[in-house]
Amino acid sequence: MSKEVTEAESTHHGKDYHDPPPAPLLDVGELKLWSFYRALIAEFIATLLFLYVTIATVIGHKKLNAADACNGVGLLGIAWAFGGMIFILVYCTAGISGGHINPAVTFGLFLARKVSLIRALAYIVFQCLGAICGVGLVKAFMKGPYNSLGGGANEVASGYSRGTALGAEIIGTFVLVYTVFSATDPKRSARDSHVPVLAPLPIGFAVFMVHLATIPITGTGINPARSFGAAVIYNNDKAWDDHWIFWVGPLVGALAAAAYHQYILRAAAIKALGSFRSNPHN
Repeated sequence: MSKEVTEAESTHHGKDYHDPPPAPLLDVGELKLWSFYRALIAEFIATLLFLYVTIATVIGHKKLNAADACNGVGLLGIAWAFGGMIFILVYCTAGISGGHINPAVTFGLFLARKVSLIRALAYIVFQCLGAICGVGLVKAFMKGPYNSLGGGANEVASGYSRGTALGAEIIGTFVLVYTVFSATDPKRSARDSHVPVLAPLPIGFAVFMVHLATIPITGTGINPARSFGAAVIYNNDKAWDDHWIFWVGPLVGALAAAAYHQYILRAAAIKALGSFRSNPHN
């Protein structure tokens, strides 16, 4: 009887999940795998679709709203377009590339040793290329409204300082990347494995909520590829003058979210220190 109780307690207190080993810094072997290139294609297409649908929504809204202030999808509709597309695309590509669709997310996962440096850099390049192509399609289909209505480019709105815009981008990206870490945590995945759609849902909803808060300030970047693609195709001086904000802000926000999740919530530093102290060879 006591043996059975002991085994039951052991099972109860044992982990029902396994943390994956950290990704190597330079995994050259990835370059020989078709799955690596398939993931790059998935990131390219996903970012292309994301920018096409969302920027077309922005331009369409501005066109309708210019004709009649009561027309257009409004700020709420634009936020839903961004959040909804992230939900859809993360769901579609998570099993292929991880469904990053955002250099800030890739950077955060790299810092947490979830992806190698080679994969991270390749993802960012293909995400930016996909964004350029996606916005290019919008311009090709809606050239007149696109050129006259801002091109969907991120800029600091009138009445706000660049410092305010930078802070909004940092906090907004922190919310997104923190949600990504929490939704994809192996511990949560083990507990919620019966709900396979769970991870894309909060990630998409985080994007939606952040857009509601920051569209009036910056148009909402929180995704350097989104900002870069729009800036390249629109090619306006104001968009380029403010462009650094939409790289620095998201990358700093991703860094903060990765550090908070890994070293505070998951206590990676404490675990590593405990492992070091328990090693008899140290």
